[in-house]
Amino acid sequence: MANLPLMRLNTTLMIAAFLSLFSFSRAEPLNVGDPAPQLTAKTDEGTEINLGDLYKKGYTVIYFYPKADTPGCTAQGCSLRDSYGELTKRGVSVIGVSTDDVSAQHSFREKYHFPFPLIADTDQKVIHAFGQNGVKFANRTAIIVNPQGKIAWHDPEKHTKDQGDQVIAALDKLGVK
Repeated sequence: MANLPLMRLNTTLMIAAFLSLFSFSRAEPLNVGDPAPQLTAKTDEGTEINLGDLYKKGYTVIYFYPKADTPGCTAQGCSLRDSYGELTKRGVSVIGVSTDDVSAQHSFREKYHFPFPLIADTDQKVIHAFGQNGVKFANRTAIIVNPQGKIAWHDPEKHTKDQGDQVIAALDKLGVK
């Protein structure tokens, strides 16, 4: 019986430690007008991409998805792939982000012929910086960053099959022709 208070303390500390794992790993999503994170990340080719440099080239669509080669994520990526001609005509870059490793991202990109890079965000630094993280995977969404490095739009509906259409409609509203 003398160890009962110590056992309760240990149980309380373990519960607190467990809950803290979820509290510090989540960040608030960015809002329109907020500065977009400027960081470097690894692509499906194993090379580094500097997001801050990418923003300066024109409007950038960054889309987040939970897992490569799953039905919803494939539909979302293919929708943006199918809209890619219209997007590039408007000077828009596209990049996808998930927690999949370089190999999985590369296979996903090759299988579905995505003409844009995919970030292998295994450490979740991009997902966390944009506030798009769930407990283990990215939340599904798309974000448009303007050339000044500010969030210009985000998809609150988490579209899949019509993600490309939603992005184009948002670009129309932003006057990006």
